[in-house]
Amino acid sequence: MYVATSSSSETPLALVELPDSPLKPNDVRVRVRAIGVNPVDWKMREGGPLRMAYRFVGPSGPLVVGVDFAGEVIEAGASADLPVGTRVVGGTDFSRKQLGSYADEVVAGADQCARLPDSISFDQAACLPVAGVTAWISLTDIARIDRKPNARVLVLGASGGVGLATIQLSKTLGAAVVGVCSGKNVALVERLGATAVDYTKGDPLEAARALGPFDLVLHAVGTDLYPLGTCRSLLSKDGVVSLAVVRPSDALAIGFLPSVKTVLGKPTRKTLEPIVAAVASGAFECLIEAKLPLAEAEQAHVLSRKGKVVGKLLLVP
Repeated sequence: MYVATSSSSETPLALVELPDSPLKPNDVRVRVRAIGVNPVDWKMREGGPLRMAYRFVGPSGPLVVGVDFAGEVIEAGASADLPVGTRVVGGTDFSRKQLGSYADEVVAGADQCARLPDSISFDQAACLPVAGVTAWISLTDIARIDRKPNARVLVLGASGGVGLATIQLSKTLGAAVVGVCSGKNVALVERLGATAVDYTKGDPLEAARALGPFDLVLHAVGTDLYPLGTCRSLLSKDGVVSLAVVRPSDALAIGFLPSVKTVLGKPTRKTLEPIVAAVASGAFECLIEAKLPLAEAEQAHVLSRKGKVVGKLLLVP
């Protein structure tokens, strides 16, 4: 199996061959057709809490980054309910001792995969796991937008993968959405159903204030750019700020303020199925910035680090 690996952020990603991982009873082996690139992939290489957690609970051997994958099942464990040939989308999980998704084959639990209808391509599906699940958990588990009539959502970083997913899934739940983005992405954000706020034209948070208050502020860019105190001032009485990007300075607020939560979009079948259904119905559009060969994973990380990607970057084995 050829995978992209790295021992540190200074060591370029490279293709290496590793032995096949054995299957547990509920596992499936998936021939990967497309891989979604997320900031968490390169952040894992840079150290910090994620890398520390990987060292303690992750698999041994070289670091294989990546979570998102789409492909077809080529082997199924004795208890797995996804037979060989099933088209799936899913995500790997290092806390289960699983290698990452930058590979031509991955092993994951059947409960980490959702069936993929023929109407959805592997490229579309690979856009969904981390970004879509981060949005879905923020909307439903954290802010409970699905239980609030006339809910309002503010998305900071509206043109990125998480932002675009949040806009579209908010609309499926009947919420009104405001998205902060650059001028060049205003038309896109508005086409997907949000009211766009152009951050190049004054203070975007003050502009958004007139459109609130908000039941959810999905913060996908970091509180160094949009301070947490100002974001909280935009909330409704029971509103919440969901941090998809966490800074060390956010730790105190996360620990002690009920209105501040952090979200980790860990894909499971339960969280993936409503997103797949939204794509199948035409309510969710998957936007792809670029598609690169797996061997060019290092270049994908260079592009992702710049923070200017609109939609998703994909890798193809």
